[in-house]
This record gives sequence, C-alpha cells and structure tokens, in this order.
Amino acid sequence: MAQRPDRSARHALADRLRPLTLRIIHLVATAPEATEGTEEDDQDGESVLALVKAMPGNVSLESMLQEIRKLRAIRAIGLPSGLFVDVAPKVLASWRQRAVVESPSHLRRRSPESALLVEREREVTDCLVDLLIATVHRIGARAEQRVTNELINAFKRVSGKENLLFQIAEASLAEPGGEVREVVFPAVRGGEQTLKELVHEYRTKGPVYRRTVQTTLKASYTNHYRKGLIELLGVLEFRSNNTAYRPVIDALDLVTRYAKAGNTTYYPLGETAPGHRGTKGQWAELVYRADKRGRRRVVRMIYEVATFQALREQLRCKEVWVVGAGRWRNPDEDLPGDFEACRVEHYRELRKPLDAGEFIGQLRREMTEALTMLDVALPGLDWVEIKERASGSIKFTAPEAQEEPRNLRRIKAEVGRRWTAVPLIDMLKEAILRTGCLKAVTSVAGSGTLLEEVLAERLMLAIHAYGTNTGIRSVAGGAHGHSEEEIRYTRRRYLTLEAARQIAVEIANATFAARDSDLWGAGSTAVASDSTHFRSWDQNLFTEWHSRYGGRGVLVYWHVERGSVVVHSQTLRASASEVAAMVEGAIRHGTTMSVEGNYVDSHGQSEIGFAVTRLLNVDLLPRIKQINRVKLYRPVAGEPSTYPNLQAALTRPIRWDVIDANYDQVIKYATAIRTGTASTEAILSRFTRAASHPAYQAMLEIGRAQRTIFVARYLRDRALQREIEEGLNVVEAWNRANAVIYYGKGGEISTSRREEVEMAALCLRILQASLVYVNTLMLQDVLAEPAWADQLGPADRRGLTPLFWSHVRPYGEVRLDLATRLPLGPAPVPTQAG
Repeated sequence: MAQRPDRSARHALADRLRPLTLRIIHLVATAPEATEGTEEDDQDGESVLALVKAMPGNVSLESMLQEIRKLRAIRAIGLPSGLFVDVAPKVLASWRQRAVVESPSHLRRRSPESALLVEREREVTDCLVDLLIATVHRIGARAEQRVTNELINAFKRVSGKENLLFQIAEASLAEPGGEVREVVFPAVRGGEQTLKELVHEYRTKGPVYRRTVQTTLKASYTNHYRKGLIELLGVLEFRSNNTAYRPVIDALDLVTRYAKAGNTTYYPLGETAPGHRGTKGQWAELVYRADKRGRRRVVRMIYEVATFQALREQLRCKEVWVVGAGRWRNPDEDLPGDFEACRVEHYRELRKPLDAGEFIGQLRREMTEALTMLDVALPGLDWVEIKERASGSIKFTAPEAQEEPRNLRRIKAEVGRRWTAVPLIDMLKEAILRTGCLKAVTSVAGSGTLLEEVLAERLMLAIHAYGTNTGIRSVAGGAHGHSEEEIRYTRRRYLTLEAARQIAVEIANATFAARDSDLWGAGSTAVASDSTHFRSWDQNLFTEWHSRYGGRGVLVYWHVERGSVVVHSQTLRASASEVAAMVEGAIRHGTTMSVEGNYVDSHGQSEIGFAVTRLLNVDLLPRIKQINRVKLYRPVAGEPSTYPNLQAALTRPIRWDVIDANYDQVIKYATAIRTGTASTEAILSRFTRAASHPAYQAMLEIGRAQRTIFVARYLRDRALQREIEEGLNVVEAWNRANAVIYYGKGGEISTSRREEVEMAALCLRILQASLVYVNTLMLQDVLAEPAWADQLGPADRRGLTPLFWSHVRPYGEVRLDLATRLPLGPAPVPTQAG
C-alpha cells in the first residue's frame, strides 16, 4: 500500500487546498448520486465531476469539442501548479482511485477529488493531442480515399510501359515525316486507347492527382474539422526546444490571430506567414498563389491545413510539445534530472564505460570478430549463400523440423485421466490459495470490512469474469452465494490494475519456485515477446484499425519465458511501437526472473531496438522476415577487400564519429528508460525518421553495428536459429490459448473504457498464469513416478510444456467452494485465503 505523507507535508497540503475548498465543494455538490463509473452525459444539468470522470469518445469533431469543454471545466477550478509536488506518485494515484470509485456524498467529507482533477487535467491534455494527431491524419486519409474512389472506375493500369517509349521511338525514326495517327498509334499495342490510358494513369498518380487530393483535403477541413482544430489552439500551448521547428509555432500564432477573419481568401499584404516544412514541396503550389493583380499571396485555409499537418509530424517525434501534458510534455522532462550529478553511478548501472572510445572499441571488435567468423565459415555452410542477386544478396534456408516428441501425448492423457475436466475457476482458486497472492490486495478507499474468505471468493469471481470475457453478470449466476452487485463492488474497490498486475507477478514467481530443476532444467534467462490482436468496441481513442489484422481493436503484448510463464503484459494501440513494448517488458517485468535475451518477430526489432537493447544489456534475438535484403555494415573504412565471401552483402562503414560525439546523450536516454522517468514509448518517439535529434543518428549507428553482429552470428549458428524459432513457438502457443480462455462474446472486448480493456488483459494473464502453475504441479506429480519419467526421451524433454488445456473445462456454470481442493502433491498450502 502506498505510504502516506508525513504530518508536516499533510499540513502544507491542507494549506494549499484551503483556498480551493468552496470551488471543490461546488464541484461535488452538483454531482448527481449516480452509479459509480457511469458514462451517461446529462447535457441539461451535467456536473463538473461527472464530466471530468467521463472517458473520451472516438476520433470525431464531437469528441474534440467535448474534451475541450472538459479541460476548460477543470481549469476553471483554478488548481495551482505544483499542488502535489511533495506527494509521492503512488499516494497521488491512490487518492485519484478513491475519487473515481467513491460516491459524491463521501467525497464531500474529503478532498481526493483534487488529485483526480490534477491527474485528469494532464490526461485530457494528452487526449486532445491524440485527437489532433488522429484528426489531421484522418482528413488526409479520407481525402485520398475519396479521390481514389472517384478515379478507380476509370483507372486501368497500363502494362509494359517500359517498352512503349522504345516502340514509339523506333516507329518515329522509321517514318519521321509521317502522321502520328498513322505511324505512332499502330506501333503501340492497343493503339490510341493504350496511350489514353497511359496519360490517365499519369494524371491519377502524378502531380494532378496530388493537387486533387490536396484540394479535397482543404474542403474537408474547412467544412467540418476546422471548428474543433481552431478551438483546440485556444486551450493547448505548443512549444519547441529546437529553433529549427520554431516556424511551426509562429505559424500557429498566425493561424490563431486570423481564425475569425471571415471569408477572406488570403492573409493581408504585409503579414508575414512563416515558411515551414508543411508549406514546401507539393503544397507550395496551393499555399502560395498569385492574386488578380499578380501578387504572390498566402492562401489562408490551405496554409492552415499545411500547418496542422506539419504540427502533427513534429508532435509525433516530440520536437514540438504541449504545456501541461503527460505523454506529450517537454521531452527534456523525460530525462533523469540527476544525470549530471550522478553520471558515474548511471554509467555503472548500465555497465558502460565512461569513455566513448572504450565503448566504440569494444563494439568495433565484436563486429570484426562476428564478420570474420562468418566469412571463414561461409564456404562450409549449406544453408546460407551470399552473392549478388536482384532479390537480395543473402539466400537463407530455415532449419529443418526437429524430431517430434513421441510420449508427451500419453503423459498429457494421463494428466487428463487423473484430473478430469477441471473447471477453470478451480485452476485459478488453486493457484491463488497456494501462492497467497491476494494478501496485498486492499481497498482503494481505505480500510476494508469484508472477511478475508469472502473477499478472496469475490476477487476470484471478478478475475474469472474479466479473464474469460463472460462478464460479471454471467458469473454471478453460478453456485457461490455472491450477487452481481457484490462482485461489482469488490471489483471497483479492490481489484485495481496495480493489484491485478501484482497477482500475476506473484503466480509467476511461485511457478519459478515450484519447478523441479531436474525436470525443467536450469532457470531460463530469455523471454519471447509478441502481440495478440483483440477486436474491441471503437467508441474511444484507444481502439484503432490494424492493417495486418484487418479490423479495429487493440493489441496485448506478451512476454513469455521458455517454460510458458508470462512475466509481463501491456495493452497497446494498434499503431504503438512494438519495439518500445519489447524493451519495456524486458526491463520492467517485475518478476524474479533475470531477462538477458528477448526473442521477437520482425515487428519487434529495428535498428533503434538493437541500439537500446545493447545499451540496456539485453540480447535482442529476432526472426528477421526479409533477411535476404539485410545489409552488413563494415567496422573499418578503407578496407574494401576485407571479408571477400561477404562482399555482396556489405555496405558502408559505421560512422563511429557520430557515436563518439553523442555518446553521453545516448547514455542519458538509456538511463531514462532504465529508471522509468518516462514511458519507453514516450522516450523512443524521439527516435523516428521525422526526428532530427542528434542522438537519433548515434542510436542508428549503434543499432546498425549491433544488428550486423547479430546477423553474422545468426547466419552461421544453426543452434541459435533453432533457439529463436523454439522461443517464438512458445509465445505463439500462448496466443492460441487466448482463444480458449477468452471465449466470451466471441473474444471481442465489449467496452470503450480503457481501464476495463486493461483489466480484461490482466485477468486473462492471471488465468493463463494459473493454468501454467497448476499444470506444472500436475506434470511433476505424474513424472515423479519412475514408470512415467523413464518414458521421457530427449525430444520429449525438449517439447515438455505446462501450457496445455485438454483436461480443462473453461465453460459452464461457475461453481466456487474454497473447501474443495485439487488433489496435488505436497506443497505449502495456506490455511486461509490470504
């Protein structure tokens, strides 16, 4: 439980809150006594508190105007900056949680709602930035779609264009004095019609098409979205720490000054319209236009569209930031404030030398050694060939399938015979009672009054309801004696996201402790990570379209160790960086496992990913999808003939001078990720192609060097290839288990509240962790008998996994009785539910 501030700090806080008392009382007094967590919007007499608690809708003009109204309502309370500067983040989070779950009548006797207001002001500001980014993207995407749909019926791709010019030239030279219709048309297959289609294709894909899209975009912005975006400029304050991006800030000031200038086409003569990236290139022809007198003028509406598009790109890489935001705050605040004073300690924690030359020397030596070993071994490797090819210089053959385990099916059948059709709720109950993982769960509103056994039962029912997606109402109809309202009350007051996360961690740790090392081997230090796509209600900002899965939903990113124990999970937007999620889970999983390696699929790796994991001492082990096109960088310049067998795959040398010049800054960013001064995604958002941050180039060079080391090692090491494939197979099996456990409502997350989405993912994680924990004990019971243990061959031991469910019954009526237990071997079993 979060530690409360000391007495002097509480008195100081009370003094700061006293001037706000009347305004806060009014905030609560107008709130209706409604059901906790309700989302209804009473437009006639809506209280400020109800407005503040409401979650944002989907990407639309209405959602933007609603969030602007919400932010203004919070600011009207007049909360001073630094109100909770001396309060620990965990304490502030507990106060905020209390304000969310308690009824307004209880809030009148306390002041936790001030913590809610402070947190919500930051969150609403972030939501508005998200809405701005998504809205500007939507305007452009829909304009392109509209123009494309209009042209698609007339559009026909002309094949063989590379031969047309030759045919026309040959015919023209043969009869230079002839007529086009008689000489040129017959020379082209299809004649005049083919040339018409070719001209039409050029127009639909060339500058004419782009201008049509831009004109359509401007019309969509002017007629619909402009109202919200202009109003948004009145509540958000944009800043930049980079003078190169100052023109966009100045352009926003210009847009704001003339926002209500009526139907004027141009900005006034003599007004300076700052030029920026958005007004250049293809947009320049539309932004700058000659008026009736031939004077070069700036078209106001098109300038606004171009400015918002430039703002979007610079917000995404945090070159422009927003005052009062959380995720979109000043990027300098993401970095550790004590870095200069504690530089030596931070370098020591990362196990990196203070001298950039020493770091570069070690990295260069590893590159040289890896490339040399591959170059020497290549002639004897029958699965890889490197030579010049149009499709890519590396030709790679994946490892052949290994021997299939012969006896695992019989062992799993024996588990099913001994423990027939075990209800999923019993697996959860057994894991919770044996691990005692509920002992740290407390009420968010202070001391709880529920009996320990009653609390345990209700928490199990709530976890089962969320983890199977059947819902609390369905679970409440089972044989256990707890009503729907009682389970919902326990969920609101006790089962917070942090509590659910800790329960999952405790079960994972208990699984590690319960393993028989003779059966499962030494503890693993590698995890596999991948995402699962869940369809989800889309009336919110969190749900997005995912092109790979072809639908709207969210991603849950899992980190699963090789023994099928999940050590971390994250709920992500579809557009979120899987590289950032991979790094976050590898270093902040919270279990007793020491993660030194991470298997990922192609989506979880990049040059930046290789750089960050190198700095954080995690071995990134990806399966690279298009390895045939990968280029190997040279460690030293001026030696073109080195590595003769690799010449076709080699490219330029690493720019070590860039790393040397920015080494300290790179370590600073790695320290920020390690210490958690900001989310990994927020920090890595600076390192995108649209960014110009100097540390970005250094990160790229480190990543290129590290990827070269990995690829050279991967291509020659058959054991490593199999290891990565086996690790990824584990997380793929984990994803298959999701469909079995999370079966309710067709596997669709039927809520638009982000906290509920995250709770569903965490409870699914708890159920799967419980399944693996109990299956581990069952397998150990069976294999403790020599008759069964002797049947395990090398292939069986390699394929042995506790992630199977043929003996589990996830469906049917939920029956819960703490007095009945699964017959398992000796293990410490708590006598009570805590």
